[in-house]
Amino acid sequence: MGTAYTPGLKVTPRTTVQKTRRLPLKGQVTVQLGDLVQPETVVARTELPGIMQTVRVAERLSIEASDVPPLLKVSVGDHVERGTVVAENKSFFGLLTNQVKSPVEGVVELFSPVSGHLGIRLTPSPVEVDAYIQGKVTEVIPEEGVVIQTSGALVQGIFGVGGERLGELKIIVGGPDEVVDEDRITEDLAGKVAVGGSNITGPALKKAAGFGVAGIVVGGIIDKDLIEYLGHDIGVAITGQEKIPTTLIVTEGFGVMRMAHRTYDLLKSLEGKRASINGATQIRAGVIRPEIIVPTAEEITTSAGPDEQSLDVGTRIRVIREPYFGILGEVTALPPEPVLVESGSKVRILEAELETGEKVSVPRANVEIIQE
Repeated sequence: MGTAYTPGLKVTPRTTVQKTRRLPLKGQVTVQLGDLVQPETVVARTELPGIMQTVRVAERLSIEASDVPPLLKVSVGDHVERGTVVAENKSFFGLLTNQVKSPVEGVVELFSPVSGHLGIRLTPSPVEVDAYIQGKVTEVIPEEGVVIQTSGALVQGIFGVGGERLGELKIIVGGPDEVVDEDRITEDLAGKVAVGGSNITGPALKKAAGFGVAGIVVGGIIDKDLIEYLGHDIGVAITGQEKIPTTLIVTEGFGVMRMAHRTYDLLKSLEGKRASINGATQIRAGVIRPEIIVPTAEEITTSAGPDEQSLDVGTRIRVIREPYFGILGEVTALPPEPVLVESGSKVRILEAELETGEKVSVPRANVEIIQE
């Protein structure tokens, strides 16, 4: 029997998670190797240079560029406020004054005698990177960031939107097949990560955002409700940068889809604990999965193992292509020979029994492993 490797979703109560926290450009690392950090701990900081604002002094004073230098009231390196006079020209024996004022706050970075233009660099924007998860600093990347390791539960979803958030897990349904409607969204969920069942309605999602719910975890979402929540359609690029108040993580797929019992049961067992969540998703090369991470106090000394798992008879899988998209199942056979499919190409397939009871044959590339 041939061996195949398929990327899979992890749903496990105990694993080792490592996160690299890196600045967008070089700066200062604020923690040391071996430090214990909380999700809110700032581990690195830097400043993003402000944009350059060009002030056309010569044009504003209606003079030649060569006549500008003696009229300047500031020098390179000076800090200026919005409205600071940077150049002044008097005429008619001083009776008329024409001034040029800075349109922004910043630092005078350059003056061009050729164009008569003044360049003012806007005030830098501070950038801080937090730890995101509770754990230990296991590596320091000088001037760039750190690697943080933690032990705990990890649940990966199939799709998500919204960035990193932190909140206490709260179960808001009675079972994995229940829909989250408006009545289940209450004000006490503010700042929490609410765990639902098979779906969340559009009005409920809007209500959650209005109450400041940190995150929603459900089995499925109807595409039109998602589009209405975001205000635009989802493209093929990575998600996670959306400017939305509540991160949404979908564990099964699009539509009304019961959350897998093992996923629901694990999240229910973690109720009341703080979770770090991220809706960032990328399906293509360089796969990124939305995630829920709940650190635990115990340390794991054994290796977490590779991210890929061998596909074998008995392996739990999820189909990721139509017509069985999102349905869970179990591999029953792995025929070694390639099979001709509708597209006209020969591919290796697997046989599986879906949780609906249906027995199907699908290309191995159309499934992902549900990792234990």
